[in-house]
Amino acid sequence: MPQIQLSPAQRKAHRAEAHHLDPVVMVGGDGLTVNVIKEVDAALNAHGLIKVRVFSDDRVARETMFQQLSGDLSAAPIQHIGKLLVLWRPMPEKAEKERPVDEDRMAGPRDFKVLKYSKRAGQRPEVKTLRVLGNQRLTAGGNVRRAKPKNKVSVKKRSQT
Repeated sequence: MPQIQLSPAQRKAHRAEAHHLDPVVMVGGDGLTVNVIKEVDAALNAHGLIKVRVFSDDRVARETMFQQLSGDLSAAPIQHIGKLLVLWRPMPEKAEKERPVDEDRMAGPRDFKVLKYSKRAGQRPEVKTLRVLGNQRLTAGGNVRRAKPKNKVSVKKRSQT
């Protein structure tokens, strides 16, 4: 599989995106094994842009690893700086399953943090975490109340509208 060729501007943009990334694959003393190549491939599928750390002092060996990874995995070689290799490959399109939307579904429980201030000055406010269910609401005073039920409309009025 041929490696991806990028323009210098595209390579520069990917270098900037990779600046804050941590290495996701480490290549040890055994070099590029089959398992290491599988992990790099899985990381490229998951992230698209990755850093690989090579624990080898031989610069020529690191350069050949860089070219071999980019060639075998059809990735673009972005940067080789020190013991870090940066590779990029466009992420594959994921076929997500469409979940049916339930119209009658109610809201689930939500957690709110409520601050209760003390009447005495100089004390820290008390922090409480309250769970509010779908049929409840949180008042301004920090209390949980049941939501008012919807007014039921008769069959006759429903048919008129």
